[in-house]
Amino acid sequence: MSEPLREHPPFHLFEVVGLELEYMIVDRADLDVRPLSDQVLRAVTGDFLPDYEKPGISWSNELALHVIELKTSEPAPAPAAVLPLFQADVGRINQILGQFEARLMPGGAHPWMDPFRETKLWPHAYNAIYESYHRIFDCRGHGWSNLQSCHLNLPFAGDEEFGRLHAAIRVLLPLIPALAASTPIVDGQRQASLDHRLEVYKTNSARVPSLTGAVIPEPVFSQDEYQRQILQPIYDDIRPLDPAGVLHGEWLNARGAIARFDRSAIEIRIIDVQECPLADLAVAELLIAVLKELTEERHADLASQQGQETEALAAIFNQVVREADRALISDSGYLALFGLTGEGPLTAGEIWQRLYKRQGEQGGIAPEFLAPLQLIMEQGCLARRMLNFLANDSSRPNLTRLGRRLCDCLAQGVLFDLRA
Repeated sequence: MSEPLREHPPFHLFEVVGLELEYMIVDRADLDVRPLSDQVLRAVTGDFLPDYEKPGISWSNELALHVIELKTSEPAPAPAAVLPLFQADVGRINQILGQFEARLMPGGAHPWMDPFRETKLWPHAYNAIYESYHRIFDCRGHGWSNLQSCHLNLPFAGDEEFGRLHAAIRVLLPLIPALAASTPIVDGQRQASLDHRLEVYKTNSARVPSLTGAVIPEPVFSQDEYQRQILQPIYDDIRPLDPAGVLHGEWLNARGAIARFDRSAIEIRIIDVQECPLADLAVAELLIAVLKELTEERHADLASQQGQETEALAAIFNQVVREADRALISDSGYLALFGLTGEGPLTAGEIWQRLYKRQGEQGGIAPEFLAPLQLIMEQGCLARRMLNFLANDSSRPNLTRLGRRLCDCLAQGVLFDLRA
């Protein structure tokens, strides 16, 4: 959630939302990555500043110069409230990039970028953190410089709400790639996992394993417990490699969802960026609706949710990272947490279809997101649609054709529909 949240008293569960979307900058002709984020920020700030802050949506640099982030400048009441703002700023950035013969490209990873050859890190002010990361982990790999995600920030007020929200998020994390995977093609070829970004994400901090853990956070449900069991071990483990203490803060935690006690929010980090803000915010809307169900204990009590073991959740997560919507979930206890008792085994896609149908019938989804989510339910996650479009042809011309379609989806604010 955006920095201004610190100026407010803590918000209660689901009272507001914070969203961050990352996009690639690519050449308009060949769609190769272009390291131009500093030029975009200079065009609107007059200098090579890392942030362009304004009401509504702010823009920020990222570690790699070919990536730019759009984020809510202040807590928003709901995803629908900021949908037109995100799309308008996509258009504005595309206008700026036009003078460089470049444009924005969506998706969780560039399909043929060679990060070891093409990566250019942010070289301007405030880059000490990036330099430290690069020195310790070598940020030229896919897990560092070729990945774009949507971060969903949800608030809590006090330990009781934190424990309830953290339990619900841990339960839901394993299913998210089935809804949001968008990275089946990396290095110019089909990968074994439909969410290859997360496959790499699991190991990109392998030199300090405590940073990422099992991606699924440990079952801790209070701030003191979180500090003791998750954050302090990270700080202890990084210290020998970072004697200057540059890498110190809650943001150093690289799990799939991280507690930000400095802003009383939990940040979900494993959502691949989709083809346009409409798709990203539709995914966020459905995640929020299901998390509300969980925190309200409509189908399983809090103790059952908090009792879920990290190892079991991580096993489901790893399977869904590989197979996305076709991953078969047979754990009846896990399905029961979502009110799906006696319905298993179900694919992850079938689980989402049932959850979407239930939320649609109960009015849990804003009207503007019903059609986008229906398309995802019918045609599959973006990764599945990308593969169906390619039809086993991952040649560069066909990948470029796919990339242009995705760029057009982003520019026009429409979903990638195989029927179009």
